[in-house]
Amino acid sequence: MTTTIDSLDGSVEDQAFRIEQHGIDYVPVAERWASPRAVGGMWAGASVQVEYFIYGAILMSFGVSFGQALALIIIGNLSYFLLGLASLQGPQTGTTVFSINRASYGPNGSRFIAFFNWITQIGFEVEGLILIVGAALVLGIKAGYAPGDASKIIYVLVAVAIQAVLPVLGHATIVKTLRALAIPFVILFGVLLIFAIPHATIHGVAHGADWQTMFEGLAFTITLSGLGWMECGNDYTRYCKPDASKGAIVGWVFLGTAVPEILIMTLGAAIATFIPGIGGSNHGYGSLYPFATQSAIPSWFVVIFLIVVIVQLFCINSLDMYSSGVTLQAMGAKVKRYQAVLIDCAVALVITMYAVFSSSFTTYLTDFVDLVIVWIAPWGAIYLVDWALRRYRYVPAELQRTDKGGLYYRSGGYYWPAMIAQLVGMYAAISALSTTFHLPTWLNPITFYTHDSYGYGADFSVFLGVAVAALVYLALAWKGVRAQADEQDRVLASTPSE
Repeated sequence: MTTTIDSLDGSVEDQAFRIEQHGIDYVPVAERWASPRAVGGMWAGASVQVEYFIYGAILMSFGVSFGQALALIIIGNLSYFLLGLASLQGPQTGTTVFSINRASYGPNGSRFIAFFNWITQIGFEVEGLILIVGAALVLGIKAGYAPGDASKIIYVLVAVAIQAVLPVLGHATIVKTLRALAIPFVILFGVLLIFAIPHATIHGVAHGADWQTMFEGLAFTITLSGLGWMECGNDYTRYCKPDASKGAIVGWVFLGTAVPEILIMTLGAAIATFIPGIGGSNHGYGSLYPFATQSAIPSWFVVIFLIVVIVQLFCINSLDMYSSGVTLQAMGAKVKRYQAVLIDCAVALVITMYAVFSSSFTTYLTDFVDLVIVWIAPWGAIYLVDWALRRYRYVPAELQRTDKGGLYYRSGGYYWPAMIAQLVGMYAAISALSTTFHLPTWLNPITFYTHDSYGYGADFSVFLGVAVAALVYLALAWKGVRAQADEQDRVLASTPSE
């Protein structure tokens, strides 16, 4: 029997600041050390951070009033209930999201979906790297150094190298580090709020946006909050014991994410009322240049803020790199988790170089959000509906199998009802996607026919992607999945407990 070191700091096999040995393999119950509170603390450390501050500021650039922005922030962050629900499978299965996903799509079909997630996680890594490099460049400018292209290249190379450290060390290290950073950032944002109060205004900004723009802002907020994280939830709750309270997991996850993010995004929106342009800076400065060069907030505080931002962004990126690493393994790559991290670093390096030299942060982020919506909205619906049809359980040993004899192998390793529902749901999402790049009318009809006087259409992509995929999957899979659920029960009944 394995002994537990600390219910908040890891087990013998998954100990902070030592290289974690587990990849997507089953984590034995004796090695499960995490509690719902520890998971919530990790998510709090990932939520009290600068990216959400910037998202709130960018939301104001949609032309919404401050009151509208506040409504979008609150409603959009309710989507963190999705992350809570998508974190409940890990304790029972003891494995990662895209190993569990084999039950829904079949082991080969799941590789297809896992590829989308791998690209998504790298995209979020690049977002963090852009902001890290931007903060470093702005610090150089404030120190009197005018950075050139060579400086940008060096900063990107150094940032990519540093960001690999925490993901290589693994789960317990990430959890402990993010928990530790939550309180310093709460203090930092509290001081920023004190400086912002005399300058912020809720009246001297846009008088309000039309309903089409409001739906576009809602899709932006939902995707960058709970919807955009739900494919990572079980990567961290798999270290919780099978009897961990489901209500506690959902509650702690929601408390650690939605509450701080509502406050921080609101602060970003308030700052944007007197510092316009946050999020739109070009030339590799990310979105921090307008904030760092204004006169309303003391320069000494800006320097401290940027230094702490860099430290925390490295830690936030570790979540994305950890999940992308285990996702690469779930795709079938015969690599260890630390090797997967190195592969991700190489890919992120190339994309970050391009983004730093070739696009504005807002353009990158908006295009990226559009791509995430298209696949993740239908996937999330299928994943949760399938779990419900299975009576909220799986056979853990069968999730580790990808051979023809496996319970979840289905037809050639694919479960076609899920594949069909995914494709139909993706088309439904695209048909109602308000995007920065041009789509032909036949592919984008709902947005086209709901456009306003400025030519911008309503964005129902998230809602249609979820609803259509769920309904199609229910219609096609109900009988087959319920029958397999009965088979699961028989296998579980004959399996000795640990």
